[in-house]
Amino acid sequence: MSEAKYVIGVDFGSDSARSLVVNADTGEELASEVSYYKRWMQGLYADAAKNQFRHHPLDYLESLEECITSALQKLPPEVAQNVIGIGVDTTGSTPAPVDANGTPLALLDEFRDNPNAMFILWKDHTAVREAAEINQLAKTWGGVDYTKYEGGVYSSEWFWAKILHTLRVDEKVRQAAYSWVEVCDWIPAVLTGTTDLKVLKRSRCAAGHKAMWHAEWGGLPSEEFLTQLDPLLAGLRERLFVETYTSDEKAGVLTEEWAQRLGLPAGVAVAVGAFDAHMGAVGGAIKEHALVKIMGTSTCDIMIASKEELGDTLVAGICGQVDGSVIPGMIGLEAGQSGFGDVYAWLRDVLYWPLEALGQEAGLSEEVLRRIRSRILVKLTEEAAKVDPGTTTVVALDWLNGRRTPYADQELKGAIAGLTLGTDAPRLFRALVECTAFGAKAIVDRFQEEGLKINEVIALGGIPGKNEFVMQVSADVFGMPIKVVRSAQAVALGAAMFAAVAAGKYADVFAAQDAMGSGFSKVYTPNPESVARYKELYQKYLEIGELLSDTLRAL
Repeated sequence: MSEAKYVIGVDFGSDSARSLVVNADTGEELASEVSYYKRWMQGLYADAAKNQFRHHPLDYLESLEECITSALQKLPPEVAQNVIGIGVDTTGSTPAPVDANGTPLALLDEFRDNPNAMFILWKDHTAVREAAEINQLAKTWGGVDYTKYEGGVYSSEWFWAKILHTLRVDEKVRQAAYSWVEVCDWIPAVLTGTTDLKVLKRSRCAAGHKAMWHAEWGGLPSEEFLTQLDPLLAGLRERLFVETYTSDEKAGVLTEEWAQRLGLPAGVAVAVGAFDAHMGAVGGAIKEHALVKIMGTSTCDIMIASKEELGDTLVAGICGQVDGSVIPGMIGLEAGQSGFGDVYAWLRDVLYWPLEALGQEAGLSEEVLRRIRSRILVKLTEEAAKVDPGTTTVVALDWLNGRRTPYADQELKGAIAGLTLGTDAPRLFRALVECTAFGAKAIVDRFQEEGLKINEVIALGGIPGKNEFVMQVSADVFGMPIKVVRSAQAVALGAAMFAAVAAGKYADVFAAQDAMGSGFSKVYTPNPESVARYKELYQKYLEIGELLSDTLRAL
């Protein structure tokens, strides 16, 4: 075993950080560990009523150390001593304000409990107004449209909108913030001891998809554009970055301090960070003409295309097309849904509310209540699968958390139409499952309308491994088979593959995929009868969305 080499992938999600220790030669997954963010799990710094969701940087640092050390403790000591690389992926866009030393403001005593000084989580929608202003200016100011490689629509979930909103609402943060960093850039900087913001290697993935960075205009949007957007942005561009890097490159090497904290040798290669979906697509065996769906609380849909095939095509309504954001040398294309599993969780919580409010009064213990809550979605799934689709009239819109793609619009809300006195909970759940599949189908259509071929669909994440009903409905709506990645940790596996390339184990990402890929565990094949029915129902979904969108946006 001492001759083998190992890599570690760390996946920073919305609720937790997950580490995966992988044999770099074979891809064998030796150990994994999850560390939940302590402050986040206490509900701190989040206010769902305001669409505010923030992560304290200490949650990241503590979970980083805990998940890696706990995973390594499950293995023989020689494994740790033969680790050659670490790869990191995170949610995004999740930026934070930093001082001139690159320290997130929330790590300073003055700002330790100020949510505006923390990392602004991807699903934070407090910057809807700012996103609208960016879109308006980009189309009217007379210069280059900086959104054209972002699908033509800038989102409140992204870098500049969040920065501008924070600068407007918090003067103390505005005065103290020298610059801003994405968490996928900050974690590798911490591990490598990089405090100089001019040296810190910024992710091509994050910058290209969320910060309107592109080589065509020399990096970030111009100072003229930014100051016309708001004078509060004056001077920030020069304090950010010009160059960006793909994740097959080293951000640096592990410091002595972090080597001791993690129980690893100093000098371990640390790869440039990227977003979870993009690294997950690599872990899920992405290739040309494959659509990889990362399916969880939300979804991210990833494709890659050669520069020759894509040519001058600008795919409108998606979350960007960026050279090297997934596979270096190829154009990465991102789309997705702002709500997927969260849509199902909403119904679970609505149904659970009476028990939460009255359960203990009725003599139910907390343990019994927890068990009931954990079983609601399981039972809904079982019963919804038994419902004859021809006996239900319900059609829903999946915009409960706004719409990410096609055409980002976080002002939209969800809706349920066709309710009758015969609509019960399983039928309601089935409609929600169908509408999330319809939302996913709209993304497929958007790609295909621009001439992109989709020959196969690959799924990974929490839902494909747990809910066969959701996956079968999705296959029926797509009218295409869906292959499920075998690895339950495909996102962290993708990060580990990049670690192996950055460490020099493999010449490129394709070679790492060939050696370390997990393969597929299952294929969901469309049912022809269901495919025909869903073609009709999908058209009703589109018609209802068209009819109600203005009304829902105005609510």
